[in-house]
Amino acid sequence: MEFSTQSTSAYHQIKTAALAVGVFADGQMSAAADVIDRASANQVKSVVKQDFHSKVGEILVLRHLPGVRAERVMLVGLGKQADYNIKAFQKAESAFAKQCVALGLTQATTALTTVACPGAEPTLLGRLSGQAASSATYHYDQTMGKPDPKLRPKLKKYAALSERATTRALQTGLDQGAALGQGMALTRTLGNLPGNICTPTYLGNQARALGRQFKSIKVSVLEKKQIEALGMGSFLSVAKGSHEAPRFIVMHYKGKTPAKNKSAGPIVLVGKGITFDTGGISIKPAAAMDEMKYDMCGAATVFGTMHAMATLQWEGELIGLIPSCENMPSGTATKPGDVVKSMSGQTIEVLNTDAEGRLILCDALTYAERFKPSAVIDIATLTGACIVALGTVNSGLFSPDDALADELLTSGKRALDPAWRLPVEDEYQELLKSNFADIANIGNSGPKAGATTAACFLARFAKAYRWAHLDIAGTSWLGGAQKGASGRPVPLLVDYLLRQTP
Repeated sequence: MEFSTQSTSAYHQIKTAALAVGVFADGQMSAAADVIDRASANQVKSVVKQDFHSKVGEILVLRHLPGVRAERVMLVGLGKQADYNIKAFQKAESAFAKQCVALGLTQATTALTTVACPGAEPTLLGRLSGQAASSATYHYDQTMGKPDPKLRPKLKKYAALSERATTRALQTGLDQGAALGQGMALTRTLGNLPGNICTPTYLGNQARALGRQFKSIKVSVLEKKQIEALGMGSFLSVAKGSHEAPRFIVMHYKGKTPAKNKSAGPIVLVGKGITFDTGGISIKPAAAMDEMKYDMCGAATVFGTMHAMATLQWEGELIGLIPSCENMPSGTATKPGDVVKSMSGQTIEVLNTDAEGRLILCDALTYAERFKPSAVIDIATLTGACIVALGTVNSGLFSPDDALADELLTSGKRALDPAWRLPVEDEYQELLKSNFADIANIGNSGPKAGATTAACFLARFAKAYRWAHLDIAGTSWLGGAQKGASGRPVPLLVDYLLRQTP
């Protein structure tokens, strides 16, 4: 999609298929809506009084207003002016973009970016606007027998209006939003693909394709023998029950501009890549097991984030590590009670084979040490307990590093991709004691503190660097009528990376 900015206060002179103007509750109009109203002999005010309640995201389409060049003026509800914030802006912008897609439009212009929004600079407004338009045009038809081209969104050009002084900042934000939208689309598509297509081998091939697309990304895909040579016994224990071969994917991005702080190590993202999770011998219930194709959304997040940062030609250094395999039951599968040896040398008693994500992540976290990273963030659909604790609104955030946790929480708020910090104190480590190995893979207190004990398990393998863990079990995909991958937490991670000084 082509994104552009335009500086003007003559909103009625803009020629476009659709122009979004904001209207606050109680009939209070934005500057753009006021200009349109005066140009059309008060037709906007007349309609607002009769038919428009100005709820956030409410849309009313007015066609061919006299004195206005836009084919359609879309009144977009902004809610009460005193309550207006970036959440309201994002909801209003998304509603407008979705309406344009629903109408089959090829171009659109938004004046919502001209409305003063507390706590949001023009760059952030541009990013959220670009992200909203990109998300509205996402369409999945990769596995349809006969994809219907008529169903594909036609929106190709999206313009945002601004004051002259903020045009450059707004365009920078739109470019960020476009890159973010592309990254999220990749994340969503990888998550939505079924497990018989999106296998570990497929993910490895997608990584190589990313390396061909961006010269700034170097890719290595390690196969089973190479993984064995590294001593990743914990990772391989999960792969034992499947005919699909495991892959360990390493993607290394370096920006063109030399880093100003050469002593700082790269940031490493580690993504859980279980392409299908039956639970193994500790098999899951049949109901909703199809959703376990989403158990690689951590890996998909790493792909999407790498794509976004490479598109933006970010100046920093970023490494993506993805341990990928299936978790299947068979005669060769790991059994409850088995003891396996991790790359770090620590032994693990596998009390539940459905707690497999931590078993593959721990070896990847050990592998990350070789890069002398400035920070390591793992992203994983790790625990149902996190969904019980936080539902589908916040991702779970765990970190013993207060500064790193605060940075990620701030990025989540800015990007409207929120996380909530949960405890990872040493006192919880007592729950992971084993009589037969250095550590058990689940806590001995049943369902209590399940998300925290999982994070505490990972913490044992992440002591050599600053580390944070994002549990995205409740946020990386949607159920019900909107079933599909959400693309989260790519927005959080992109915001975090953009705010780092290379």
